[in-house]
Amino acid sequence: MAKSAAPATQEFRAEAKFQRGSPQKAKLVLDMIKGKRIQAAIDIVSFTNKRWSPVVEKVLRSAVQNAAYLSGEKGLDIDLDNLYVKTAIANEGPRMKRIRPAPMGRAFRYQRRISHIIVTVAEKKSAAAAAAEATPEPAKTAGKKSPAKKAPAKKAAAKKAPAKKAAAKV
Repeated sequence: MAKSAAPATQEFRAEAKFQRGSPQKAKLVLDMIKGKRIQAAIDIVSFTNKRWSPVVEKVLRSAVQNAAYLSGEKGLDIDLDNLYVKTAIANEGPRMKRIRPAPMGRAFRYQRRISHIIVTVAEKKSAAAAAAEATPEPAKTAGKKSPAKKAPAKKAAAKKAPAKKAAAKV
């Protein structure tokens, strides 16, 4: 009893591994292009004044070329103008441990960060195709009521300690 799943949208990805630089700084550039169409993403990256921009642009163009190649190789009908950036992530790679000389013969350790950049592109569905695939689920109109919330309990009035009696007159 195998379930036949609807054909998922084809995704194409490109990676740039072992790139020198912090993944935190790479994410600043990658967050700008997530969810954008390919041409808009390339324009954004090419005009961004960050050191990571050329690397991200190269990976983005590679993902588009992967889509073009695989669509021809597998015989898929993919419109390259209809692609968008589905995911763009920067993972941390291995760190290089280095030593810097310090005063009085000591040494301080520091780490050089390395990143792995992964960009995934997919074809954006048209509104008509998305509406055709969506199957409306029947609304549940059962007679069940949600349980009523209890009112918060009132705090008991605080009792005052009896006042000290005046000292007895002697």
